[in-house]
Order: sequence, then structure tokens, then C-alpha cells
Amino acid sequence: MSDSLSRREFLGAATGVAAGATLGAPFTEGTGFPAVHIRPAAGPVAVASANGLRGVELAGRLLIEGMDTLDAAIEGVKTQELDAEDTSVGYGGLPNEEGVVQLDASCMHGPTRRAGSVGALEGIKTPSVVAKYVLLYTDHIMLVGEGAKRFALSYGFKEEDLLTDKAREIWLRWRANRGPNDDWINVPDDEMMVRRETGTINLNVVNASGDISSVTTTSGLSWKIPGRVGDSPIIGAGQYTDNDIGAAGSTGRGEANIKVCGAFLTVDNMRRGMSPTDAALETLRRVVTTTEPRLLDERGRPRFGLNFYAVNKNGEFGAGSLWSGRRYATFDGETASLRDIPYLYERD
Repeated sequence: MSDSLSRREFLGAATGVAAGATLGAPFTEGTGFPAVHIRPAAGPVAVASANGLRGVELAGRLLIEGMDTLDAAIEGVKTQELDAEDTSVGYGGLPNEEGVVQLDASCMHGPTRRAGSVGALEGIKTPSVVAKYVLLYTDHIMLVGEGAKRFALSYGFKEEDLLTDKAREIWLRWRANRGPNDDWINVPDDEMMVRRETGTINLNVVNASGDISSVTTTSGLSWKIPGRVGDSPIIGAGQYTDNDIGAAGSTGRGEANIKVCGAFLTVDNMRRGMSPTDAALETLRRVVTTTEPRLLDERGRPRFGLNFYAVNKNGEFGAGSLWSGRRYATFDGETASLRDIPYLYERD
């Protein structure tokens, strides 16, 4: 059975979706960056987190060749899911506190208004593809844990050990140094990263016809409590698509995003006329107002990072971050590049 979203029923659904209203807003004073980037006429656009530079270029080229938007987006994020050197997603992702890699992913296909996701999936390198299979072949939206793995295996996915030597070494150093009074002997610090990390790739695309899809995939917060699920597999938090408006997704502290349904809120901000960047920054302001005091510094600023990436139906794209110094990946219809992200707070 083919897993292509170009199947006849999906094409039929896609042709029935009317084009949305014109969107966009002028430059917003005070952000320090242009709020809108407009694509060349008839050119597809892709936007992603910075680790998605290869992914947006691949997705953009596939869109030019006529591939379905969701298929193209998933092919884009798979470049990182299958990269053992990327410790933020898929194979090689950093494990939970017990040394087990648990992966989350979600996707939405704008033309058919369908969604799929998986949470705490073990042993499968490409959770984004499993999420697409949930979308294609079930009447559900989310499968988790052992059930998600059984579902993947039933469709021929291969169960593999996802903990690479690199990720294992980082985990062992974290375990050895996590507390002065535990039973593990500290090891010398070197260039090896042992701090807690959030790592994710979100990728959103729009083709020349204005059809939109999005996908987010992650290995989640490093050293998390087993079974923890962040925002990435949550429809409306980790990513969201409305084919009449646009798509958005996030990377960073998932718990902060879940509370505001940030991807949905960003798309809804675009529905109300905001540019993608302004929509993302407005969502981040909402995040700040809902952050509990223990997670704020003495100046009322979050002690964590969170970023949103967005594209609208016209092909305008943008991003927003809580903090300066972040970049994001774009394909503007011709080339892929990294751009600085507009932000709320300057790093000290």
C-alpha cells in the first residue's frame, strides 16, 4: 500500500479547498527586523528551525517538482531524523534519564485537514513518518508508547537501537555529574555537553498553489522523566496548519508552549491579519504572561528559550524568539539560507 499523500482521495479533498483571503501586515516598529518576507510569484516556501537548513532546501526542491506538501515536509525533517550527529531528533537523539531514547512527532496536511502524531515512541528512527501513517490509515490522531511502536512495526518499520555511542557518552557524563551526593563518581569536564538540552525540528511549507503542511519531530528534553511528552506531538502546540491561513510550529521549552497552544495561537494571530513574525512575537508575549514566577528571572524574563516559525498562504514567512542570538532556516522559492530571528529580549 502506498503511503503517498497524492492518493486519489487526497487529491480529491485538496481540489475542494478554496483559496484564503489575502494576509500580511506592514513592518512592525521595535522588532529590529522586517516582519514579512515575500516569496517570488509561484515559488514554494519552506521555513524551519535552524537545524532544518538542509531540510528546507530539500522540501523546497521537492515542492518545485510537484510533491505533496506533507510528503515534502517529512522528507525534509527526515534528513535530521536519520543523522546520527544530530542529538535533537530521531536516531542519535539524547535519551531520557534512564538512557532510553523516546521520540515525539506530529504533522498536519492542510488540503485534507487531517493530522497525526506519536508520543514516547521507542526504537523507530523516523517518528515523523509514523505520525503520517497515523494520519493516513487511522481514525485517530495520536498514538503513544508501546502502542505507537506496535503500530509502526505492523507497517514494516524496523525496530532499532537509537542510542548512538555519541549520545550514550553524553548521557553517561550527565549521570556521573548530576549531583554531588549521588552514587556516581564525577568525571572530568571537557568539551562534551552535559547540560540539559531541548532539541527539535519544526518545518512548515506552502506550495505554489497555496496548499500548506507542517511537521515537528523531536527526541524531547534530554534526561527527561521516562514517559514525558512535550509540545511537539500536540496538535496546536508543537505545530498547526490551517490551509486557509498558514502554518506554525515551535522549538524550545514545550511545557511553556503547551499552556498557550502556541502553534494554533500563532496561526490564529495570522488569521486576524498579523504577519508571520508579528504573529509569533505576539504568541511569545502570551507565553511570558502565563509563565509561573519560579521560571522568571529578577526582571520578569523567562529563564528558558522558546521559538516559533510561521508561514502564511501567500508565502510570507517569519519567526520569533524569546531571546536574541537565534537563527532560523528558510527556502524562499530559490535558495535556502539562515536568517536572524526577531526577539523579545536581548541577552545580557
